[in-house]
Amino acid sequence: MGIIEERRAAAVLLAAGLLVTTAACGGGSDKKSDDGTGTPAAKDKGKTVELSFWDWDPNMDKVVAKWNAAHPGIHVKLSNPAGGDQLVAKMITAHEAKNGPDIAKVEYQSLPALVSKGVVRDITEYTKDTVGKFDQPTLKSTVFEGKVYGIPQDVAPLMLFYRADLFKKYGLAVPTTWEQYAAEAKTLRSKAPKSYLTNFDAADPGWFTGLAQQAGADWWTTSGTTWKVDIAGAATAKVANYWQGLVDDGTIAKNPSFSPQWNKQMNDGTLLTWISGAWAPAQIGGIAPATKGKWAVAPLPAWTAGDATTGIWGGSATTVTSDSEHPAEAAEFASWLNTDDAAVTEQVKQINVYPAATAGRSLPVLQAAPAFFPNQPDFYAQVKKVAPSARSFQMWGPNVTVTFTGYTDNFGKALQNGSSFTGALSAMQNATVADMKKLGFTVG
Repeated sequence: MGIIEERRAAAVLLAAGLLVTTAACGGGSDKKSDDGTGTPAAKDKGKTVELSFWDWDPNMDKVVAKWNAAHPGIHVKLSNPAGGDQLVAKMITAHEAKNGPDIAKVEYQSLPALVSKGVVRDITEYTKDTVGKFDQPTLKSTVFEGKVYGIPQDVAPLMLFYRADLFKKYGLAVPTTWEQYAAEAKTLRSKAPKSYLTNFDAADPGWFTGLAQQAGADWWTTSGTTWKVDIAGAATAKVANYWQGLVDDGTIAKNPSFSPQWNKQMNDGTLLTWISGAWAPAQIGGIAPATKGKWAVAPLPAWTAGDATTGIWGGSATTVTSDSEHPAEAAEFASWLNTDDAAVTEQVKQINVYPAATAGRSLPVLQAAPAFFPNQPDFYAQVKKVAPSARSFQMWGPNVTVTFTGYTDNFGKALQNGSSFTGALSAMQNATVADMKKLGFTVG
């Protein structure tokens, strides 16, 4: 099959396949092996199956150690070659060389591209019981054309993390609307000219994408096999114009997040809020170690008072690659990791995930505060309250990496030269459409 024909076939898969079907989620026993024992069997009896697992979560080694201790016949070796989009690139390169890992963590937005490239494997036959442990909105991110391509790990609703001590010091109210957020940002600048409520990050598109989702954007939709791209549409333009106003009048900082400068600002109180996913507590300890017990979490400010809608930033699945010679065993580990009570509890303790599995959201461990947030014992109760109102796009496009690169390139230029944020959106859209057409997709 030539590249254009291959991409057109992928277009059919991706355009039609983002609906979860009941057939994919029915009951029945997981297919574990062909020996009738109900558990995966090594091809050579008596030999330990060795599985490689790529994942960037901090402390995931502690979770994997629990598996290895309880499953002597299937040994999982963890490595962290990269994270996020960089890991996706490494997975594609490894697949082309036919030496990919058995198992890999993949963010939901990256999964469609890996499905279309044949990097990840259909694991439907091994997960018939597992999929029943997730609600449909969560599961749909990993099911394409009725086939399961990953086990959801977590959900990551976008929330507002704020320095409770400094809000009190400067007499700031926790904002419930974006209008109030802008007003509090201006009040802070008048009271503490060296401080900012936040920064506009042009280096990482995750937070901005989540804000576009909250505003109602759908960057990709389909009709049949024809795609529509609406990155520069009215909903996202509203978000861009809001933040451009705060940048242009100096109300917020404009340096990138996850940089040495940003880490220092988060640690010394220069920045008072972080718009982030529910996973943030696991990261803040490394970013701002002097601030333990000083942060709190609140729902994301709304465009309309009382609207609980939020977006997402991140959220991942555990996938089995098409290079694995032991897909049944790999799928068993992926299922255990994300549905076993002990495994999910350990992930909450070590990684601060908010579980994707329905039962995982009622585990006793969620009644305790994250280690870095000892001042907020209701942290997970706040997340649980927000999670049902989190929306993603209807679907993710087949070339998210190109779109995200367009964000960093064009918003970076806009910050540097003072040009229009909506112009940056148009450039993102143009790059995304051009690449999709180059790959053989029909874009209307």
